[in-house]
This record gives sequence, structure tokens and C-alpha cells, in this order.
Amino acid sequence: MLAIYAPVVRETSISFEIEPPSKTEFEGRIKNYQQQMPWLVCEINDELLGYAYATPYRTRAAYQWSVESSVYVNLEHRRKGVAKALYTSLFGLLQLQGFYNVFAALA
Repeated sequence: MLAIYAPVVRETSISFEIEPPSKTEFEGRIKNYQQQMPWLVCEINDELLGYAYATPYRTRAAYQWSVESSVYVNLEHRRKGVAKALYTSLFGLLQLQGFYNVFAALA
């Protein structure tokens, strides 16, 4: 996943990060987010095509049923329906968990 994410950080502004996280930092994020939120991967024939996840939107109590979503797809597999499939699954899981609002930050 970091191999998909790092070029996005280095070559675009869409991640809102300046430097790619270290492997340890990235693993920590996954572990932390998975405590409450789904983190999904799309893999075909042992090849990781992309991943999607949700994070808490804001910390105030009024936002407890709102999340922010992100999706990242391997460059070779973009525009082939991978993001749509990941988002469809992610949104279904979030709905089952009782979340009402899903936000995304766009650059």
C-alpha cells in the first residue's frame, strides 16, 4: 500500500502530505484506523490494485456519525473500476456501522 501511496505524496498535492510516511508510520496508521473503521484492499492474483479506508471526520461529539474517506489505486489500474468497487464496499460497511455522512477532501 505504501508503494501506491508514496508516489501520490511525492508527485501530487492530493494527499495533503509533503513527504511519504515511513513504513512504521504507515503501519501505525492502518492499525490505529482499523480500531473503529474499515480499511479495505483490492487484490487480484496476489497483486494489490488499490485500497480504501475511513477515518473519523472530526473529534467533537456532534461528528460521531461522520467519517472521511480515502481511496488510492495503483497507477496501472486506474480508470478500471477499482476505486468504484472499493468505495461501494466501504460505503456499505460504513452504513452497517451506523455512519450517516462520508466526507472527502479534494485538491
